[in-house]
Amino acid sequence: MRTSSDPVDARSGTAPPPETDRPRHDPAVLDAAFAAARMGVWECSLPDEVLTWTDGVFDLFDIPRGTTPDRALILDCYEPDTRLRLTDLRAEAIRTLSGFELDARVVTALGTRRWIRITASVEARDGVAFRIFGVKRDITTERDLLERTLYLATHDELTGLKNRTAFNRAMEDAAFAGGATLMLLDLDGFKGVNDRFGHSAGDDVLRAVATRLASVSPGGSVVARLGGDEFAVVSDRPSAEVERLATTIVEIVGDPIVVEAREFLVGVSIGIATARKGEHPTDLYRRADAALYRAKHDGRNTHRVCEAG
Repeated sequence: MRTSSDPVDARSGTAPPPETDRPRHDPAVLDAAFAAARMGVWECSLPDEVLTWTDGVFDLFDIPRGTTPDRALILDCYEPDTRLRLTDLRAEAIRTLSGFELDARVVTALGTRRWIRITASVEARDGVAFRIFGVKRDITTERDLLERTLYLATHDELTGLKNRTAFNRAMEDAAFAGGATLMLLDLDGFKGVNDRFGHSAGDDVLRAVATRLASVSPGGSVVARLGGDEFAVVSDRPSAEVERLATTIVEIVGDPIVVEAREFLVGVSIGIATARKGEHPTDLYRRADAALYRAKHDGRNTHRVCEAG
């Protein structure tokens, strides 16, 4: 019960809680919470460059807690391009008495690759910076998810080749500039693999074919899986060279594909068309597809070129 001698909060009309009831923030508890969240607080005094870390930062770099962090050795953990960026941002923040944020790539003392997000602020006395401090947080999972999302935006998940989105972009570039050559490829006998051995075996065959296509296609080519057993190659090489490539592809795709002691045989038919400058991508695709149809009609496991005109 409150007595007349108890202090009263003028705003609420009630007495504040006793001193023993007020929440206390134990630094050790906060440090443990930060470490559990894969983050920690860091400080660097200026100009002597002495580092002070909470446990979470030691954990990020896989360095034993409580040791004395050596700034020069810590900088070596950063990948070269990240280290240069960090050095520039830090110098600018100290010069302007400001701060910065950076997502940095590091290789820890145990060789683990991580992404960490660094936030930094500079504290000054009489206009002179005397310490820089902030938080470092593990964002590896977040960055891996972002990179995976960006990868899948342009790549086929099953084979690792470019996907239809990337292919369409390459087609637009080829049609705009002219001179690039499109090869459309369709596997022969693939349906039989799926029907007899199942889709898992079919996926193995598609991956093997993708590897073979990528291994022989010249640098700068866009090798894509368009869906199902349909592939494409967009190349800036001369048409005669692309025809030789088509012959090579027919040969290597026709070689037996061995997966887990089982042998699979498929073939490939190819249609070829060279882009005319300013040609609409749809027209280029249509001409290559007509050549592919002729290759199928003429016995499969071969290539045909769309005639000019």
